[in-house]
Amino acid sequence: MASEEVYHVPVMLHECMEGLAIKPDGVYVDVTFGGGGHSKEILKHLGPNGRLIAFDQDPDALRNKIDDERFVLVHQNFRFLKNSLRLEGIRQVDGILADLGVSSHQFDDAERGFSIRFDADLDMRMDQVSDLDARKVLNTYPEEELHRIFGMYGEVQNAKSLAKTIVTARLTKSIETVAELKEVIKKMVPRGKEHKYHAQVFQALRIEVNKELEALQEFLLHTISVLKPEGRLVVMSYHSLEDRLVKNFMLKGKFKGEVEKDFFGNEIKPFKIVTRKAITASETELAENNRSRSAKLRVAEKLT
Repeated sequence: MASEEVYHVPVMLHECMEGLAIKPDGVYVDVTFGGGGHSKEILKHLGPNGRLIAFDQDPDALRNKIDDERFVLVHQNFRFLKNSLRLEGIRQVDGILADLGVSSHQFDDAERGFSIRFDADLDMRMDQVSDLDARKVLNTYPEEELHRIFGMYGEVQNAKSLAKTIVTARLTKSIETVAELKEVIKKMVPRGKEHKYHAQVFQALRIEVNKELEALQEFLLHTISVLKPEGRLVVMSYHSLEDRLVKNFMLKGKFKGEVEKDFFGNEIKPFKIVTRKAITASETELAENNRSRSAKLRVAEKLT
C-alpha cells in the first residue's frame, strides 16, 4: 500500500478542519478521499458517535481505506453524493469537504498518463473504467470541439491552431502516447514555456476525459439538500474554472445569473459565505508543498 505521505500530502489541512468546524458527534463527508490525509484528520476530531463517509472513484484510493468503525469508503464519483449517502442510510450531514486536486499519486504513477514527465499511453481516466480516455478525445473529436476544450479548460493561447495541428497529424497516424502528443504539438509550444504549455494541454484533456466540471456542478447542487442547517461546505479548487463555479454557487446557489429574490425582494440563497475571500496556503506550506501553490479554499454555511 502506498503510504499517505507518498500518495498525497493534504493541502491546507488545518484550514480545512477550521472550515468544517467539526462537532464530535457529527456526520461528515470527504468526497475526494485520495490518500486519506484529510479523512484521517477529520476522524481525529470526531468522538465515538461521529461518522465519516468518504468518496473516491479511483480504484487505487481503495488501498488507503482507514480501519475505523466510524468510517465508510464509497467507491463512487462525488456527483452521486445524494443517492450514495441514502444507500448508507444518511439523509443529511454536518459538513462536506471537497479537495478538487488530482492526487500526487495519480501524477506520479506513470502508467496513468496524467503526467507530462513520463511517456505512457494517453489515458487520464480517474475511474479506470470509462470508455472515454485522452487517446479517444485526441483521435476522434472534431477540430472545433478540440479548439473549445483547449481554449476553455486549458486556457491555451493558440487553442485554434493547436486543434488544427492535432487533426492534421492524426490523418497520417493516430496519437497514442504522451511522447507522440508532445512530438505532434512541439511547433505550437512557446519557447521557454514548454512545461506550462504542456500542463495546460494535459489539464484540458483531463477535465474533458473525466467530465470534471459537469461532475462538480452536479455535486454542488446535491449539497443544498444534503447539508443540515448550519452545516459547512468546504471546497478547495486549483484552477480558475473550478473556483469560479464554487464561488458563484456559494454566493447565489447557482452557477450563472443573479441571485433569485422572493416577492418582497429578499434574496433566496442556500448559503452564507464564511470566508469573504478565498483562503490560500501559508508561506510555510508553500515552501514545503509545491502543490499548494494554486489552491483556493472557500467555506460556506447552509442557511436555516
